[in-house]
Amino acid sequence: MTETAAATTPWDELLDSEGRPRPAAAELIALIERLGPEELQARQAAAAADILTMGITFTVYSEGSNIDRAWPFDVIPRIIEAREWAAIERGLVQRLRALNMFIDDVYNERRCVADGVLPAELLVDSVNYRPQCEGVHPKFGVWAHISGSDLVRDADGTMYVLEDNLRVPSGVSYVIENRALAKKAFPELFGYLGIAPVDAYTDELNKLLASLAPDTVTEPSIVVLTPGIFNSAYFEHSFLAQRMGATLVEGGDLVVSDDDRVYMRTIGGLEPVDVIYRRIDDLFLDPAVFRPDSLLGVPGLMRAWRAGNVALANAPGSGVADDKVVYAWVPDLIRYYLGEEPLLPNVPTYRCLDPAERRFVLDNLRELVLKPANESGGYGILIGSRASDAQLQAQAEAIERDPRNWIAQPIIQLSTTPTLCPDGIEPRHVDLRPFVLTGETSYVTAGGLTRVALTKGSLVVNSSQGGGSKDTWIVDLGSGWGSY
Repeated sequence: MTETAAATTPWDELLDSEGRPRPAAAELIALIERLGPEELQARQAAAAADILTMGITFTVYSEGSNIDRAWPFDVIPRIIEAREWAAIERGLVQRLRALNMFIDDVYNERRCVADGVLPAELLVDSVNYRPQCEGVHPKFGVWAHISGSDLVRDADGTMYVLEDNLRVPSGVSYVIENRALAKKAFPELFGYLGIAPVDAYTDELNKLLASLAPDTVTEPSIVVLTPGIFNSAYFEHSFLAQRMGATLVEGGDLVVSDDDRVYMRTIGGLEPVDVIYRRIDDLFLDPAVFRPDSLLGVPGLMRAWRAGNVALANAPGSGVADDKVVYAWVPDLIRYYLGEEPLLPNVPTYRCLDPAERRFVLDNLRELVLKPANESGGYGILIGSRASDAQLQAQAEAIERDPRNWIAQPIIQLSTTPTLCPDGIEPRHVDLRPFVLTGETSYVTAGGLTRVALTKGSLVVNSSQGGGSKDTWIVDLGSGWGSY
């Protein structure tokens, strides 16, 4: 699904409205001009060869089969100035603090409902609300330990939060791999330009996971629970486990004892497990509690978690807060729980469960983006300006049948950045997924995963639907971070 650029000129991440390099991008643009098109293409080809050699892949599910593809990487980075990034980072930390307070409240006191901040029916009808989590208070009051919030920049330069991903967000391994590729592509710039590092992420993740272990444990055993090699994010699961020195396990490798403790099967016998970084969806975690037909989870795992004998990151039930309908209330939740104004704005959002807003949406389908409440990866989205009359009619009927399942937003003119294409350098639309670690303290990646729509005019950046990626440079125009 693509969307042709509207009349408004998109914001370019590297060039100003006169076509001049933005200050943080000046050194990069000057180098690209000195290199010339042939050398730039040669460096792109070298990066593509490295991707194949290192086996950096992602999986696309197509027509019932799993297809491993080489990671699509564009050699020209996206650049954000450090002062702007510092403000974005504060906004992300604020947002995740409020969302975690909301999740903890939802499964316990429900003050937000009693005080009229959030309609009770939102929780009753939420497909990601887990009654099995009621009454639990995870360590530090944090449920979503690892999150990836998608950011977009509009034509006026404003950065918005497009959505929150709090269940099993993926993509951070590609942030680290993209940086390794960019260092080889532009060694001249990494020698002196102040580019913030990203390599510390796995150390920070390891520290966070270790901090979640029961207080009686001094040397926690950490595992990464994967659905297996056929999962689309398996590359990331193995990458993170290896970088952290954690054990990569599948459900069959774990067992829960009668005293509600988790053990890992090894050739030397059973070994205790204290922290599980789970990359399996809630409903497949524990067949004794959720789907009885699940072969991916561990019977009794929820029992051990509720007893406080093992930590799960992210905690089951976190997805109640990344519902796209709940998203519309996040600014109110920030004000309610923190007593602060949101530092990062939401995209204006129409809630189809509200009769007046639903009427507006139905009358203006052609000018809006329609999104289902709980899909991810760009699936289920309809861009009104590119839809046929039959598609719009079907969309209207879907909204009328289940208004709780739909939101609508104006078509954001996503920012662009110069991208190396077969016919030369051309602008392509991008978004950004920074990753936030939340525990006793918070950590935000310096930048994140910039996803790029490789098709001209397209707004679809998801790799599963033909998008690619770029390294993201946070550049300090002052003292800089040095060589990274």
